Amino acid sequence: MGRLKGWGFYGAVALGVVGYNAFTAADRDSSGAIVDGGSLDAFEIEVGDCFNDSSSASLDGEEIISSIPAVPCVESHDNEVYAVFDVGIASYPEGDAMFDVAFDECLERFEGFVGRDYQTSVLDIYALYPTKESWAQLADREVVCAVFDMNSNKLTGSVKNLGL
Repeated sequence: MGRLKGWGFYGAVALGVVGYNAFTAADRDSSGAIVDGGSLDAFEIEVGDCFNDSSSASLDGEEIISSIPAVPCVESHDNEVYAVFDVGIASYPEGDAMFDVAFDECLERFEGFVGRDYQTSVLDIYALYPTKESWAQLADREVVCAVFDMNSNKLTGSVKNLGL
């Protein structure tokens, strides 16, 4: 299917490392929207969440993310989550195949959220997906798909159905 635009698609990201800082935790309102920015555990990410890029640990060349710096979407931000799902495969794929599985499934959901096909969009895909270790140790099957502006412009508000 579609291929990557430049190097915009970030490397493998683990959801398996759990970390939570109660003093800087993001707050949600009754509808589930983030109203006060802070740390959001990787397993608590929801569709519609907005977050900024952060530094993360690296393990064997894979980016490890245990939490994200969530912000209200009305504030400028780097990324917006548009899909969260469990992969439907029986075993962890070899090599870089998890990257391909995550990308292909995120790509299938892209146009339905953005309102424009991936090839002509100024937005690109950022995916968080399990590592082999989180798959085995935590039964982690979750993939999180987010969009970001490939020209490094900050987003403000939701990009849902904007056709960017």
